[in-house]
Amino acid sequence: MEEGQTFPSFALPDQDGKSRTLSDLAGSAGLVLYAYPKDDTPGCTIEAQDFRDLQKELDALGFAVAGISPDPGDSHCQFIDKYGLTFPLLSDPDKTFLTSIGAYGEKTSYGKTVQGVIRSTVVVATDGTVIDAWHNVRAKGHAGRVLDALRKRFA
Repeated sequence: MEEGQTFPSFALPDQDGKSRTLSDLAGSAGLVLYAYPKDDTPGCTIEAQDFRDLQKELDALGFAVAGISPDPGDSHCQFIDKYGLTFPLLSDPDKTFLTSIGAYGEKTSYGKTVQGVIRSTVVVATDGTVIDAWHNVRAKGHAGRVLDALRKRFA
């Protein structure tokens, strides 16, 4: 995904099994959707906590936050409860949607080429236009970089 592209439509289950779309997730300006490999793993936990801790500042800019991984709803519920996450987590077990946004495919992990979730964040306007996108990011500090980019653009 790149700036200016049209974000693919989706209807994916959240942690409670409720089907969610861009229109019911987005804030007044849009949605920060971050893709991560697995619930309750070290990097994914750091990233989720960072987005949680910055959520009020993102909300103030008009952007809601949601995460997405292949994990099922019950895993998401445990992850949310364990770390006090305050935003929905979507499930894409067959990885079709993750693939469509460039967040699943070939990547390098510990020197090996593997298929997997590519840690990514896409910021989508309420009209479905991609505002910004980052792929293959490091978990630590990434949420802050997303916030800084949105502040420069919208504050």
